[in-house]
Amino acid sequence: MQYRTLGKTGIKVSPYCLGAMMFGAAGNPDHEEGIRIIHRALDAGINFIDTADFYSRGESEEIVGKALKGRRDNVVLSTKAHLPMGEDPNQQGNSRRWITQALEDSLRRLQTDHVDLYLIHRPAPDTDIEETLSVLSDLMRAGKVRAIGSSTFPVSEIIEAHWVAEKRALARFRVEQPPYSILDRGIEREVLPACERYGMGAMVWSPLAMGALTGKYRKGQEQAESARAKRFPKQMFDERRLDAVEKLIPLAEEARLSLTHMSMAFVMAHRGVTSAILGPRTMAHLDDLLEGSQARLTDDILDRIDAIVPPGTDIGGLEANYRPPAVMKAELRRRPLGDRAAA
Repeated sequence: MQYRTLGKTGIKVSPYCLGAMMFGAAGNPDHEEGIRIIHRALDAGINFIDTADFYSRGESEEIVGKALKGRRDNVVLSTKAHLPMGEDPNQQGNSRRWITQALEDSLRRLQTDHVDLYLIHRPAPDTDIEETLSVLSDLMRAGKVRAIGSSTFPVSEIIEAHWVAEKRALARFRVEQPPYSILDRGIEREVLPACERYGMGAMVWSPLAMGALTGKYRKGQEQAESARAKRFPKQMFDERRLDAVEKLIPLAEEARLSLTHMSMAFVMAHRGVTSAILGPRTMAHLDDLLEGSQARLTDDILDRIDAIVPPGTDIGGLEANYRPPAVMKAELRRRPLGDRAAA
């Protein structure tokens, strides 16, 4: 396994990051198998693990904590906060009050006294970014966090966070965790260039487009019955995405790769990507991904992928992407009825 520097932190991480979202009730509830999968990844040279408090309501962190007993010092450990962890309206968000508590809860579940990377899972329009950066800076000074970052932030908020950090002498986001795959290339326009400009590492999630790039979901075939397909039917069975997959499969065959391996190699080829997050639910999933770790795409193959899905474009879209409040609520983008006319 080769290693890359995570932004300007000086921390060396593997190009594959083991994502733990599928460990626990939301994916694989077998704790022992989850531990074996983590150990298999570590033995293969992966030294980077990403989880979040929200994943199976803390169960994912508990499994990771068990697996890292005796191996913690050799792992770059990342977790996240922001998404709801209870019915109380203050058990979520990016406030000082919640982040302080959320980190303590995560450390307890992970059975460690610090995390190497602490990410804000999504923006919070109701919270000043200075409030968030201030508490994260304090947690770093306390030795509980080594570096901080954002996840699925629009480029405007990434840049604002850097401006505020510089103006107020606060800790800076050193990592962004955006979605990226052959089918979801929108971040190539602004997010990845901004990461490079501000010295941020990019650890990308869903490199297989939520499973659309495994070849499991095909045009004209009966819809696969899976938890993911039921949860994201618009994304998994979007006609434009299915059309692109049908064009990508013969290209992968020509390159003598599976569609999965070609898709992972595509993400690895971008100069702005530090690590791609793998999200295996079973040992077989992990073994298949590891088998393709040495795949390299030629310029010709990359050019032909560009012809199928042009750079900087998204086909369909991910429901999990951040959507600004004005996109979600009509009343935030519409003037009162009496003010809508020009005269």
